[in-house]
Amino acid sequence: MSERKVLQKYYPPDFDPSKISRNKSDKQAGPKVQQVRLMAPFSMKCLSCGEYIYKGRKFNARKETTDEKYYAITIYRFYIRCTRCSAEITFKTDPKNMDYECERNARRNFEPWREAKLAEETEEERLDRLEKEESERDKMQELESKTLDAKAEMQVADALDSIRTRNARLERTGNVESILARDEPSDRMQEEKEDAEIAQRAFLRGSAGRRTSEEAMEENPPPPPPDFRRVVKKKKDFGAALGIKKKAASSQ
Repeated sequence: MSERKVLQKYYPPDFDPSKISRNKSDKQAGPKVQQVRLMAPFSMKCLSCGEYIYKGRKFNARKETTDEKYYAITIYRFYIRCTRCSAEITFKTDPKNMDYECERNARRNFEPWREAKLAEETEEERLDRLEKEESERDKMQELESKTLDAKAEMQVADALDSIRTRNARLERTGNVESILARDEPSDRMQEEKEDAEIAQRAFLRGSAGRRTSEEAMEENPPPPPPDFRRVVKKKKDFGAALGIKKKAASSQ
């Protein structure tokens, strides 16, 4: 009994006090784990044996501090065991939705009020959606401006092509006019000669046609014109045809 009250301890010759760590966190390798007492945050079903665990049931659990963070909020993971098959079930905190998230070896029971709450749009999601719509709108405006610029460039190119074509046509027309002006006298005389020959041939053809028509009229004169005067017809003597003799008029 007296040995417990000894104030001095034995230190071996190779003892080095500098190797003693005074920080308790250095003794643990990996994430920090604590033994805690908690209640199930939601009703769940064990996937190993099908046991239902209701919300509020107490467990001796292990609490692990993860490296995950939501903004500046640390996310914790909890390990519990099924009350029937002792399978390990894990879930962690969900600060974004102010709830817990089932992770492994269990499935959370259906909760209609929770689904309706998750369907609602949060402020963060609304901001993300507005930023996305704004970025898409900016992209559409940029695309429209590029399209308008390309259209303007095409119009300018078409105008330049039309100007070049017109200038080339004017140059060709000027060359032709200069050639015509240089060769105008001889060409005009040649054209006048050709026109005179064509007129002479046409005149000869016309005179020959007139002579043949006059000869044909002399050989076959045209019929006399019709006479439209009224002709009085003699009356037919029907009495003579019937054998009736007329009496001669007596002269006194």
